[in-house]
Amino acid sequence: MSAKVKTLTISRAKYVSEHKLQLVFSDGKVQIVDFGPFLKNAGHPEIRKYLNTKLFKRFSIKDGELMWGDFDLIFPILDIYENNLDRNKSTVDNAKVITNAR
Repeated sequence: MSAKVKTLTISRAKYVSEHKLQLVFSDGKVQIVDFGPFLKNAGHPEIRKYLNTKLFKRFSIKDGELMWGDFDLIFPILDIYENNLDRNKSTVDNAKVITNAR
C-alpha cells in the first residue's frame, strides 16, 4: 500500500512592506518572508532588478509556485517554507546559475 504524498505549495501571497511577503502554504502555515537580503546579495542584474519595489510587487502564484515575471525569478519552495533565503548561500548561487543559463 503506498502512502499519498502531498506536494507543498503556496496558496496565497500578500505584499507586506519593502521586500517582504506574507505567504500562506498549502499545509496552513503562514509566515512573512523577507526577500531583501537575497536580492541584495545577488550579483546578477536580472535578479537585482527586483530590488525595485514596483517590480517586486508584481509577483504571482502559478501552480503553487511564487514567481516574478515569466519565470524570471522563482525560488525552491522548501527554501521559502523554511524561510532561509538569506542564510542559504546555495540558493543565491543556484539562482545565478539558472539566470546565466538563459
